[in-house]
Amino acid sequence: MKSFQTERWAVDKTENTLENHPHIIQASLWINKNEVIAIPTETVYGLAGNARSDDAIKRIFEAKGRPSDNPLIVHISDLSQLEGLVSSVSETAQKLMNAFWPGPLTIVLPKGENVSERVTAGLSTVAVRMPDHEIALAVIAASGVPLAAPSANLSGKPSPTSAQHVYEDLKGRIPGIVDGGSTGVGVESTVVECTGELVTILRPGGITLEELEKVAGAGRVVVDPGLENEKQAPKSPGMKYTHYAPDAPFVLVDGSVEFLQRLVDKEREAGKRIGILTTEERAHVYKADCVIPAGDRSNPESVAQHLYEALRAFNEAGVDQIFGEVFPKTGVGVAIMNRLEKSAGGNIIKE
Repeated sequence: MKSFQTERWAVDKTENTLENHPHIIQASLWINKNEVIAIPTETVYGLAGNARSDDAIKRIFEAKGRPSDNPLIVHISDLSQLEGLVSSVSETAQKLMNAFWPGPLTIVLPKGENVSERVTAGLSTVAVRMPDHEIALAVIAASGVPLAAPSANLSGKPSPTSAQHVYEDLKGRIPGIVDGGSTGVGVESTVVECTGELVTILRPGGITLEELEKVAGAGRVVVDPGLENEKQAPKSPGMKYTHYAPDAPFVLVDGSVEFLQRLVDKEREAGKRIGILTTEERAHVYKADCVIPAGDRSNPESVAQHLYEALRAFNEAGVDQIFGEVFPKTGVGVAIMNRLEKSAGGNIIKE
């Protein structure tokens, strides 16, 4: 793998004519050399490379240290870039694009001829989205090509929601990071398959099932039964392997505050440093070596926004074990629990 002196290019997303910003142009030049750079989106930072280039996609997998049997999401800045990327767009898929693009919705469609086989992991479909972030759109437009862009972190680590997170993981592995500040949504996009008229959720994210049903119609949105089946060949990013994990062992606790505190006390009596992942309302209730709140329980969107930041914070705290609270699986809580369950490798203690 190549070694780089990784640069950080600060860009204010409120500036006019971003496509002509020298740092955007610099990033696009690297992309046109089939190298990969990190860019901000409204969900997390992405590791972007030319979706038409086998060499660029190979470099994405090398930089992340990620197996190449997982498909990647292709990011576009204009609907015209779908030409050659996909072979057809169903009426329902078009409705979803009109309603949610730009935004945190990825749509899996029949693939066209002008996309790297490494992007699709050999599947007959390709995952596409239009990010709702001025800098991401400007980089794509300046590059002149659709960009494959998985999260810009080392494989298995919590996804990055700031340029600093990317730098910590990928320093020396990529030539540069376009620093656009902190991201907004926090968890990755919802991924749906829409090759026909039925909408199948492959990965929960920033767009909820209820929001999808309002556009596609009641009863026309289903959840893929393979969502939690890691033995099945993945049709979407984030469906395979333990993801989003902090350095210390992480276990979810489905029970009362008192039950979780007893688990913590037992481990601390054994001499371990213990961390607790909670929310603002309960942060003062627990006694542990490190208590980190991720947003406000009454506002699940804030939990999603701060989730990865909180998981990464435990790495700096030097804890031996982390216990995390669970959340209701409704609305964006479905996406939150999907990420937490993968962070914990499926380990949940019930009261």
